[in-house]
Amino acid sequence: MSVETNGRRISREDVQAAFAKAIGQGQETVRTNLPPVAIIVGAVAVGVIAVAYWLGRRGGHHDSAIVEIRRL
Repeated sequence: MSVETNGRRISREDVQAAFAKAIGQGQETVRTNLPPVAIIVGAVAVGVIAVAYWLGRRGGHHDSAIVEIRRL
């Protein structure tokens, strides 16, 4: 099914070329922005893991139980 626009028929090749152009521009944007985003996400992940580790060790020291066993 072809649609006429401005007296010219739009072919399947025209649609595919326009789609490829749009997708190509989107991929270029992702490729240029990916390294800084990956570094930020990695740094945040390491920070969250470090804070969880630190809080876990701190909580373990304060809440340790001392058990005394006496023989009757």
